[in-house]
Amino acid sequence: MRRGCSERLRNALYYWSLASLKEDWSRQYYDRQRASGNTHGSALRSLGDRWLAVLIAMMKTGRLYDAARRGQQQAKAS
Repeated sequence: MRRGCSERLRNALYYWSLASLKEDWSRQYYDRQRASGNTHGSALRSLGDRWLAVLIAMMKTGRLYDAARRGQQQAKAS
């Protein structure tokens, strides 16, 4: 386990990712990770990385999270 990250921050990201499985794109991403052979923890960490990218983009642009906008971006990428 990496020691460069705060345990509290790591736990917060884990539970954030777990709670986000209610969103369609999160569940689809998690399911794809699991189908490719990743463990539950690995799939959640990968999903957490995606959420951190969303958070950083929100901070850079000053915009709030909009699930509908996220769905449009996913549709364009497909």
